[in-house]
Amino acid sequence: MSSFTPNHALLNPKFEGYRLEVISQEDAVMRFGLEHRPTQVANSGRSPLSFKEVQSRITHNHLAMANDSGRCLYIDSEHRVILVDLTNDSHIPSFTVVYELPAPISAPAAVQVHREYPSAVFLDTKTAFVADGQGALYILGLPAEGLATILGCFELSADTQTPHSAPTPFRIHSVAKISDNAAIALLSSRFYGDSETAQARSVASHGSEFDVWAAKFSLPFPIQHGDLAPIDILWRRRGQDVPIFTEYDNSRKCYLLAGSSVYRELSQPTPPSYEPSPDEMAPIPRQDEKLDVETPPRPPPYSWTQTSDSVTVAFPLPAATPTSSIKVTFSQKTLTVHIQSTPHVEGVPLPRYSGQQLWDSIQASTSLWTWDREGEHSFGLLTLHLDKQREDTRWMHVFASAGTPGGEEEVSETLDPSELYLIRESLEKYTAALQSGEDMSGLGLGRGVPALAQGEMDEEVDSSVGRVAFLTWVGEDGGIPVWSSGFADSACNVLSIDLPGSGPGASMILKNGIDGTLFSLDEAQTVGSLPTWTHNATFSALAFVLASKRDTRFTYHVSSKATLAFENGSKDRGGNVYIYRGGRPGQIWAKQSVLKVGDGSAGSLLGVGTFKTAQGYTIVCLCENELVVMYNIF
Repeated sequence: MSSFTPNHALLNPKFEGYRLEVISQEDAVMRFGLEHRPTQVANSGRSPLSFKEVQSRITHNHLAMANDSGRCLYIDSEHRVILVDLTNDSHIPSFTVVYELPAPISAPAAVQVHREYPSAVFLDTKTAFVADGQGALYILGLPAEGLATILGCFELSADTQTPHSAPTPFRIHSVAKISDNAAIALLSSRFYGDSETAQARSVASHGSEFDVWAAKFSLPFPIQHGDLAPIDILWRRRGQDVPIFTEYDNSRKCYLLAGSSVYRELSQPTPPSYEPSPDEMAPIPRQDEKLDVETPPRPPPYSWTQTSDSVTVAFPLPAATPTSSIKVTFSQKTLTVHIQSTPHVEGVPLPRYSGQQLWDSIQASTSLWTWDREGEHSFGLLTLHLDKQREDTRWMHVFASAGTPGGEEEVSETLDPSELYLIRESLEKYTAALQSGEDMSGLGLGRGVPALAQGEMDEEVDSSVGRVAFLTWVGEDGGIPVWSSGFADSACNVLSIDLPGSGPGASMILKNGIDGTLFSLDEAQTVGSLPTWTHNATFSALAFVLASKRDTRFTYHVSSKATLAFENGSKDRGGNVYIYRGGRPGQIWAKQSVLKVGDGSAGSLLGVGTFKTAQGYTIVCLCENELVVMYNIF
């Protein structure tokens, strides 16, 4: 499975917050009115868009940025390809209409196919792949000045993909040169099925599926005559969502598809639709029936607190447990707790940890445990006193695997040590509620949260930040790499991906508690090497601060330098970009800056990208009415 194990040395539990670093709006931001304006209005089919399609269109980046270059392009509302060049030293971009795409033709009323937004990617600074959103792909040669040269025109179609054998509207995600004589582009499209089931699939939008296509192009591009040529498809995969991002890993000769579902081979059966459990189904109210009574929450398996040199962990056990049944073993990095031959209490599992990795090292020789059974109560406390090997190191959790997929349950620290003594009373009330069915809501083992978020956390809001992603690996020939078994089953919560134009390589910022941990894909030593991800930096409390941003359209990062959260903005209210700087391990404060992207007349934000100069990174923002350029902001 893909391993995203954080490096404890790069985490900062003592982090206090972000301090504002003022960047002069007048010095850093320049605005340029657009003669040729883009649009986010798309002509759709006669059926409603599915939720997945709506979500992907909201996050669609309308600006294509060349890596390590000041060149970018977009398609305006009249289907013209506009090349923007910022490579000159005057900081004044040039706008050139390099090509005009054919105007769309109105589809028959019976056709349920939705057009996609036009999209584009750069193969290099002189070559761009442009999709018109209707099923056609144009390869453009971009000179230093003047009009583009047509290097190829292609069409994506499949007899069983769309009704009436119409072209398949698609979006282009990435293109990579895999050899001196071949380039591969990754496309995505909605799967409609055959003509008989297309309408049924459109109505049942919750069942929509999406195809990912690998299209091969010969280099140099052969001379083409006549109409649109069919795209040479190498392989095709199918999933339940549009990819969040795609990447070609040249060192492993594989493709990485990241999305909210696994992308399976077409020969594999469709995964069964999700059926909610009885606990997840909303009951139908009946006369005189009260449905607003909350069920008692399940208490956490233990409670814990810490000082600068020790960690105290308390486990509730039935008071009748004899001391001889308690087996506790300490080692420098692991903990073993076994309870044998003791009465079981409904709803309260007994602790069982076998060589479980601790968050940090302890001094095993001086650590100890005590058993306070308190005969007049139903529960006693098994208390472990762990002496830290490294004093003044604040633990985020008791166990290293807490909060990770397949790991231990995440238990927040109890800030007030006196709350440890509420365990017995809470458990007795909880078990009594299980037996009687009474409402005992609000009970639990401790109410503590990390210091930064104390009094601020909203669990429902915080849990919604980021996007759950599964990683699917595909070989160059479309096959399954021999080492990839089980990789697609591991999910991660993605907070941010690479800002377009920031350079090659794959990295993600993943949610880790309230933090964001930056993981980069390591280069393979051999083609058959397993993919490994390295934790390179931590953006402390990033998940916490992003949860408070309710109008965020894009969240990108530039290596470990900064994470940028872009607001959407609107016609009468400009959006901001929030810049969170990366900090060194151990820093209790980090820098945050805010810049205005739209000024009220720029319109909504449609796309962003970046390029690097000798002075720093420049951010390019494409709005409905303006191009906003932020020079050398970090």
